[in-house]
Amino acid sequence: MQFPESWLRTLVNPALDTAQLAHVVTMAGLEVEAMTPVAPPFNNVVVAEILSAEKHPDADRLRVCQVDVGEAAPVTIVCGAPNAGPGLKVPCARPGAMLPGFEIKVAKVRGVESFGMLCSTKELGLEGAADGLMVLPDDAPVGEDFRSWLNLDDTLITLKLTPNRADCLSMQGLAREIGAITGADVHLPQTVEVEVRIQDTQAVQVSAREACPLYLGRVVRGINAQATTPRWMAERLERSGIRPLLAPVDITNYVLLELGQPMHAFALSRLNGGIEVRMARAGERLELLNGQNAELAPDMLVIADANGPVALAGIMGGQPTSVERVTVDVFLEAAFFAPMAIAGRARRLGLSTDSSHRFERGVDFGACRRAMERATELLLDICGGQAGPITEAVAELPQRTPITLRLARLERVAGIRFEADQVAQGLSALGAAVERRNDSLVVTPPSFRFDLAIEEDLIEEAVRLFGYDNIPAQPPAAPSRMLPLDEKVLPEDNLRQMLVDLDYQEVITYSFVDPAWEGALDADARPLPLANPIASQLSVMRTTLWGGLIETLRHNLNRQQERVRIFELGRVYASLEAQVMKVGGLIYGDALPEQWGATSRRVDFFDLKGDLERLFGHALDTRRGVHPALHPGQCAEVWDNGQTIGWVGTLHPRLVQAFDLPFAPVLFELDSRALIQRRLPRHASLSRFPLVRRDLAFVLDVQTPAGELLAALREDAPAQVRSIEVFDEYRGKGMAENKKSLAIRVVMQDTERTLTDREVEDAMQKLVNTALRQCNASLRA
Repeated sequence: MQFPESWLRTLVNPALDTAQLAHVVTMAGLEVEAMTPVAPPFNNVVVAEILSAEKHPDADRLRVCQVDVGEAAPVTIVCGAPNAGPGLKVPCARPGAMLPGFEIKVAKVRGVESFGMLCSTKELGLEGAADGLMVLPDDAPVGEDFRSWLNLDDTLITLKLTPNRADCLSMQGLAREIGAITGADVHLPQTVEVEVRIQDTQAVQVSAREACPLYLGRVVRGINAQATTPRWMAERLERSGIRPLLAPVDITNYVLLELGQPMHAFALSRLNGGIEVRMARAGERLELLNGQNAELAPDMLVIADANGPVALAGIMGGQPTSVERVTVDVFLEAAFFAPMAIAGRARRLGLSTDSSHRFERGVDFGACRRAMERATELLLDICGGQAGPITEAVAELPQRTPITLRLARLERVAGIRFEADQVAQGLSALGAAVERRNDSLVVTPPSFRFDLAIEEDLIEEAVRLFGYDNIPAQPPAAPSRMLPLDEKVLPEDNLRQMLVDLDYQEVITYSFVDPAWEGALDADARPLPLANPIASQLSVMRTTLWGGLIETLRHNLNRQQERVRIFELGRVYASLEAQVMKVGGLIYGDALPEQWGATSRRVDFFDLKGDLERLFGHALDTRRGVHPALHPGQCAEVWDNGQTIGWVGTLHPRLVQAFDLPFAPVLFELDSRALIQRRLPRHASLSRFPLVRRDLAFVLDVQTPAGELLAALREDAPAQVRSIEVFDEYRGKGMAENKKSLAIRVVMQDTERTLTDREVEDAMQKLVNTALRQCNASLRA
């Protein structure tokens, strides 16, 4: 929110300079994002009137002007502006004036002496067209200091408000807040009920009562819409970032900034019948004030007449019923729309308006009538006319439930002692009703503070008003002690470090993802939709880490990073209850950094599987599986302790094309719980007896995975067997097309004696029998 400091100081004027005021406001939780001077520094510039403008005798494009600068006699100034002419009032820099970047001196221009300079906005460093002199209004006082007359010694303050502080999206709310923080007197705008001089009304019916619990309307006839907006109002609007348009529209915008209540003015003659506040119907469209022809959805709240929607409630009015220069009669609207009825609708249409910004966060439902009276008062003062009575439609408004604040709990949480009267006075200054009951305060939040609901909210307010920087720094009083650490659980930071040691880099991606990603990676996924997404492409919760990893890969490829090895440890959201912590990773490009010692080759499935086995510390049990995001022939389920814990494989060719990748990355995603659960190390003495190695070659079906054979052998292996590994595979000459040969290395050793030949042969025979029985694998001849 942007506003001029001068406007704020008309409402509350603490004895602080601009920098001190910004610091106090920021420390109270209302961050000052920027402070910008209205104009760059310059001096000795006055309001002047051109009395005459004659052609320069020696230059076709120059004029010799006689200028009234408020002194006894006019001064001569040579000017080259094309719009310089008699009767024009313009800013004039006198000799000695310091303008941005240069100084004005008396000088001869083509033989004619010039005593100053007539200025455009460019010379003064102001915004606006610079193709001629800056033209001032006819009522500009000649001779007056230009900087003072336009109030250019002002500062534009921009606040970065959190969504819970919608009450500070108005000058009234800011003044109230600063008054409570600094103790300065607050002078809020006084509003009186205008005299009702006509009895004309517009029928109002609220069909969507939950979405619109309060709606006020008023007919005002006989206005002059072409009336000039007062300079003080136009100045405040412009410096708050709103361009003045037409007096009735400027008035509603001014009330929005002053009181925080969005309003709208309809051209009464363009309304057909009464007003109905309802939800949009299928197929309805509305031409908005910005020219956009919006297709309305059934969950959008509209203001309608007998012909259909005339405004998108809480967001923007419609062009067909807008106020124009010829408008004589208007219908003013002020309402309270429930935040959930407005949230997200503007973004869905690609809009962001001052009204929707406020209604989404919560508008003061207790100030609607006051805003209506204030707007009517300004309208009658500026545009004339006669006002009718206010039509009001009210349903069930939000309840302000009293909250009990225990002073003992406040002291315990804050760590400092508060006086009850001090806390009560501060909360009262914020507009709350406070009642003392023994050692507690019963606080009823005002209608404009939707963020006060529980005791902790009041504790925050009390500490905030006291001042965070006023809380003394005290060393912790609690004794330091070591907490127990379960050795069977690997800390997540250790898991991250292990992956970093394997040449991976950690990334952190959004949990909010594009629904198109989720559908592409798994057509059966049902991601949780967000009620109020920050962007249309971030509208669901992720069900897998792969979408963010692939997008990170694309980001790196677009920046010429050809070798990518990344991982992420984060939650995925299958449902509101199932929010599992997963670890996912991706490798792409060359297996090794470019070097002279190894031939360049791309990463493959087995590179990633090897990394995972080093991560687990043992061989993985991987089984053939089918995943919609992975290549059918290069995809495996990962098992641990008889349960599936994740997937590893190469990205499906369909997705390689969809994500516009040069070639396929290899990915994994595992349940992190399987990785962080570790067995406690046990001491075992080294055997002093020799190892025995035997090699077996099994012939088995080509569709039987090597892992299945290894698992069967390891499960049935005698106690003396230390390891069973595959060291070769053969397919080709001498082997049937549907068969393959796997060479298995078996290592045996006993810790207490040397194994006999009989024990070795018995162990080998047992393994051969197991292979035949469970995998239909026979010894190769």
